[in-house]
Amino acid sequence: MTRKHEHEEVFGASPEEVFALLHTPSAIREWWGASRAIVNPAPGGTWAAAWGENEDLPDYITTAVMRVFDPPMRIVFGDYSYFAGNGPLPFDAPFVTEFSVAPHPEGTTLRVVQDGFPADPEADAFYDACGQGWRDTFKGIRNYLERRAAVEADTS
Repeated sequence: MTRKHEHEEVFGASPEEVFALLHTPSAIREWWGASRAIVNPAPGGTWAAAWGENEDLPDYITTAVMRVFDPPMRIVFGDYSYFAGNGPLPFDAPFVTEFSVAPHPEGTTLRVVQDGFPADPEADAFYDACGQGWRDTFKGIRNYLERRAAVEADTS
């Protein structure tokens, strides 16, 4: 048995803009606060991000394979690998994360479903942290899009 997180919000940007921020390294660094990001945006491509000041000894690294890359509507990540400076996860988890992008009268709906969290109590703290993480992530995306819109308004 597994459990999942689902989060959905509407953003005042086009589906193409929202989809692009999911796989553009410079955008990922900004909205997710990653120190580094590497992406091969294609089916079977790699998605990787690292956090921490020391490039030779990062605090966290996350990598995944893009099982589906269907611009500008959908990305599905799987085959995750996690590294944390404080040690590995205390459980195995077959995480799958799906981002879907859909037009909305006010811009674009972005929806994420992250599945594969074990129902075991040993995963509770990580599960809870990921729930907060998605709320923070969507706030970061909103801030990123608002900053971009302000810069574009200033240059026009």
